[in-house]
Amino acid sequence: MDAGTDGYVGGADSAPTDVLVELDGVRKTYRDTTAVADVTLRVERGEFFTLVGPSGCGKTTTLRLVSGFEEATDGVVRIDGSDVTGVSPEHRDTNLVFQHHALFPHMTVAENVGYGLRKDGGVSTDERERRVAEMLSLVDLDSYGDRSTADLSGGQQQRVALARALVNEPSVLLLDEPLSSLDRKLRKQMQSELRRLHDAVDGSFFYVTHDQELAMAMSDRIGVMRAGEIVQIGTPEEVYREPASPFVAEFVGDTTLLDGRVEPPESGGGTPTLTVGEWLSVPIETDATGSVTVSIRPEMVDRTDADPEAAADVDGAFTAEVRERTFQGESVRYRLAPITATDGSTADVELQASIRSADSPLAPGERATFAVTGDPVAFDA
Repeated sequence: MDAGTDGYVGGADSAPTDVLVELDGVRKTYRDTTAVADVTLRVERGEFFTLVGPSGCGKTTTLRLVSGFEEATDGVVRIDGSDVTGVSPEHRDTNLVFQHHALFPHMTVAENVGYGLRKDGGVSTDERERRVAEMLSLVDLDSYGDRSTADLSGGQQQRVALARALVNEPSVLLLDEPLSSLDRKLRKQMQSELRRLHDAVDGSFFYVTHDQELAMAMSDRIGVMRAGEIVQIGTPEEVYREPASPFVAEFVGDTTLLDGRVEPPESGGGTPTLTVGEWLSVPIETDATGSVTVSIRPEMVDRTDADPEAAADVDGAFTAEVRERTFQGESVRYRLAPITATDGSTADVELQASIRSADSPLAPGERATFAVTGDPVAFDA
């Protein structure tokens, strides 16, 4: 396929669509190993989309398939409606920000940012200088153009890498865990910076990371990947509150997975009841029945004033022994061992609880009454 007059397939000569990046049945194999298995995915114009998953799940390979640094074994990759499956990276309307900044140490900040424009013979010197200055202003490095990149902090170097990727005005900016080498405080600062940059430019951001907290903070939608397959796509709220499987529930955020049972209401109406062992009974909105795996997130558990002797008779209430207490600033995280209602012994399971009020923290070994106050998610076993 020939590139358009702007040098890119899927660039200005293509009719715009609401879908900017499209993968249809894309598969990538290396001999007998399948890295990406039949992935179908849409990223909309102007969207901040993040692909998350554990190491080795295929998320970086998927990103490289979009960029052109890997070629699909099967399936079709489209950018802005154009088939780019066999098109080389330099002829795709994308730019890739790598995990390591890959800045040129012998060049100034401005020379690094303008490197891609200098390679493009169609950009005049005046236009190049204008766009470099615009990008440096966008990343708050206006006065750093003449400095060496070696004189910059890690966060500043990351912003130079972002400016260099954005200066060519790609329709899609691809980001391969660019914040992973930064410390926690700097990562949080750069999260806000990335979101601000996304909102300030045209096009879409396609980000891959194993950091689900970062993904939920920045993204319009998240795709969760496992063993080469995308197992769920949704907004951060949907993926967190309505996980499609126990794997998603456990990977995105903290949770406790327990074996339980859902019984339908005794009459035609009413709400099903979830029971876990001999220590928990709680109404639950679910279509699952019989034996289930249930996800209970730490913030779904709170302390209650219910009488420990009568906790078993109160929906969602249970008595537990504190096994561990961890102070986390705004909240206290507890590891709890529930107490069975029949003989007062501790159950052979543990449950996490995140209690915001730390006025009277419980010590390990203490027993107290808690309640499941949120909405657990049940999966058919």
